[in-house]
Amino acid sequence: MIRKIRTAVAIGSLLMMGMITASAQNKSLTLEDLIPGGKTSKRFVPKSIPQLQWCGDLYLYAKGDSILGGKPAGKESVIFTRKELNEALKSAGRDTISELPQFSTPEKADILSFDTRNHRIFYDIHKNQVVADYPLQSKGTNYDFCPANKAYAFTLENNLKILKSDGSILTVTNEPDTGIVCGQSVHQNEFGIHKGTFWNHDGSKLAFYRMDESMVPIYPLVNIDAREAQMVPHRYPMAGMKSHHVTVGIYELATGKTTWLHTGLPLEKYLTNITWSPDDSSIYIAELNRGQDEMHLKRYSVTNGKQELDLFTEKDEAYVEPQHGPLFLPNDNQRFIWQSERDGYNHLYLYSTDGKLIRRLTEGEWVVTSVLGFNKKGDKVIIEGTAPHPVSSVMHGSPMQFYAWAVDLDENATSSLMNCLSWKLGVHHLTLSNDGEYAIDNFSAPTVPHVTDLISTGNAKVIRTLLEAKNPFEGYQMPTVKVGHLKAADGKTQLNYRITLPPDLDQNKKYPVIIYVYGGPHAQLVTGDWMNGCRGWDIYMANRGYIIYTLDSRGSANRGHAFESVIHRHLGVNEMDDQMMGVQYLKSLPYVDSTRIGVHGWSYGGFMTTNLMLTYPDVFKTAVAGGPVIDWSKYEIMYGERYMDTPQENPDGYRDANLKLKAGNLKGHLLLIHGTMDHVVVWQHSLGFLKACVDAGTYPDYFVYPGHDHNVIGHDRIHLYEKITRYFDDYLK
Repeated sequence: MIRKIRTAVAIGSLLMMGMITASAQNKSLTLEDLIPGGKTSKRFVPKSIPQLQWCGDLYLYAKGDSILGGKPAGKESVIFTRKELNEALKSAGRDTISELPQFSTPEKADILSFDTRNHRIFYDIHKNQVVADYPLQSKGTNYDFCPANKAYAFTLENNLKILKSDGSILTVTNEPDTGIVCGQSVHQNEFGIHKGTFWNHDGSKLAFYRMDESMVPIYPLVNIDAREAQMVPHRYPMAGMKSHHVTVGIYELATGKTTWLHTGLPLEKYLTNITWSPDDSSIYIAELNRGQDEMHLKRYSVTNGKQELDLFTEKDEAYVEPQHGPLFLPNDNQRFIWQSERDGYNHLYLYSTDGKLIRRLTEGEWVVTSVLGFNKKGDKVIIEGTAPHPVSSVMHGSPMQFYAWAVDLDENATSSLMNCLSWKLGVHHLTLSNDGEYAIDNFSAPTVPHVTDLISTGNAKVIRTLLEAKNPFEGYQMPTVKVGHLKAADGKTQLNYRITLPPDLDQNKKYPVIIYVYGGPHAQLVTGDWMNGCRGWDIYMANRGYIIYTLDSRGSANRGHAFESVIHRHLGVNEMDDQMMGVQYLKSLPYVDSTRIGVHGWSYGGFMTTNLMLTYPDVFKTAVAGGPVIDWSKYEIMYGERYMDTPQENPDGYRDANLKLKAGNLKGHLLLIHGTMDHVVVWQHSLGFLKACVDAGTYPDYFVYPGHDHNVIGHDRIHLYEKITRYFDDYLK
């Protein structure tokens, strides 16, 4: 087995995606430099262009007290200054500002918006004039602007309201505080849901979610900042228990009438990806059963709320996970694009509104990661994905690299017609101009920190380069970062790993290793961008003499449905098997001390960290698990049941993944960390594990961050990583 692993390593070394070599300089980096929230951390992030965005047909960005920009093919100039903006604010009766605010572009016209003193200001960049002034509610949230009627939908506590351009407010719902929430995101933000209101095209109607959580028990989070600690109620449906009920209403502004869609029984299901038809007569909803293995795309009448058509159904033995609603073509109200993993990889399909499949738009062993919009003519859709680059000899895609493509929408084509818009090898993320003729291309690669280009979507040519960021670590002591490949535990699937080695590595010495792990869905740790995704803490620890290793095991993202869903019903099994293949590889390296292997991870990675420590107590000497899932029966319904089904349906899977039952296996040093206000992995998980360890006579260590949610953010994050570092120094180094 060792010989096979060494062969895989040799092959992997030939295929390294990038390497950052050690610096001859002696300047040291601190946690304040390397951890987000640190006092000097912004200096060590590759430079980007402040507030770079599209406004009408102009690109804009902030520089000092000015906003600069222009048309992509024209000359760049000063668009306006803070002084000019203050003159406009004075004329409108508003207070002046001491620095440029954070702008957004709510309309396709040459209008910017920003918040100042609880007002949202709309500013015409050409007229130098405030054209709208919205007094925001002090407790209002979830503001959603409609360009057609210039109104904002927003929520006030659990009810939905509309703020009109004249400052008047319409009340859409008036529900009592009994566990009913309107106009907010539902289903724990799963299935691509990130808001709860949906304006129609002409602004005459507003679709919104109504979620009845009254049957879901209240989970008692505790606020300790009050004079006497106060309970903060949070509805948290756990796997196998009662779930909330969601309905969709259509509010008509002219009449004040609400029409409810007849989505019917059962009530415990998921209503996702709400989309208006181009003529505003219908609503499309991707409806998913609670078991999450069958999805129906349905169309409902806005007039009477009745179902008009069940367009098509998707089923899967593991799960179906719709993330995007129908995307209608700009020049054709009768055709739309649908994203689906039905053939194993996330791809695009062209449909007619009667539910007929016209053709596949993309195909192959790669995934579409994002749909950006359409070109100026509307005959091509612009996407990002992991499709192989045209100059590559590899026939399948790589999750290490992301490129942009223009895909032909001709319904008579017999195969995918795609033109690559990215000619630099690495990772590209684009933002289209309003008309789709141009794009801002943000690019990076293992040895390229950040480049920003303006490109034409018509011919993929770079019009001008706005930024070429320098290496922010120039002159500092740096580790060596390498990427390679090895076989998964199934003996056939190729996995990607990243290893970060101490500067001036001595092949004759033995070094401790820390495996940084996540291992779950919707995450990819080993990438093809700057330093291959190496984190600041990885750099810090490698500089202190540790080897940091990360492997994207089966179950992680951007490798297709089979790769990710292999974890279904048995969380922690295949992922741990793959991580142990990584351990075998590490043991094959002459400079690795196999008696000093540690592991660290957060959330799903905290589950993996704890599981590895308890399942292989003779391998792992030290571990730090943050926000760990300990017992999946106490995790929320949407995520938990997708990957595990219910505890009633899968008792063996839940039992095998219940880490409290392994508490007696603990031999080495395990530190658990949790935030007291964590509403994602509730505090009960790690507290229950402590009780199990007391009962089993084992002795983990524990640290709590009062007031923090699922992640420790802000400057407290420096304290977190100092705590983690000290723990590994005490018990692994």
